Amino acid sequence: MTEPDEGGSRIAEKLNHLFHTVHRGDGEYSNKAVAEAIAEKQGVQISHTYIWQLRTGRRDNPTIQHLTALAKFFGVPVVYFLDDAETARINQDLELLAAMREAGITEIALRTADLSDSSRTAVGDMVTQLWRLEHPSAET
Repeated sequence: MTEPDEGGSRIAEKLNHLFHTVHRGDGEYSNKAVAEAIAEKQGVQISHTYIWQLRTGRRDNPTIQHLTALAKFFGVPVVYFLDDAETARINQDLELLAAMREAGITEIALRTADLSDSSRTAVGDMVTQLWRLEHPSAET
């Protein structure tokens, strides 16, 4: 068996990062769930075996249609797979979202996004005050 080339390895790495970072409510998506959702919602035919091959580097030259469908499924622009600088920037956002999900504050953040500027400021002030109450010895 041949080793995946540098490009294929990067695609596999980036795709695996999306699988590990972008979750549904009960955990990581399976290759099969992603393939089925892409076919159903986007009309793009992609097999779970092909996704597995991309994730393991056994396939390293996906079509732009498949990359676009995968990117859309995971909620990232297709440039995520093509530009390492953009990948790094997007990964920072994904890590923040994952931390918010793990902390159980995603719903609060999403609801806050729909508030006016003054209401968001008030929520931020309240959170700061609550944090100070719970961490009296910490310096801010």
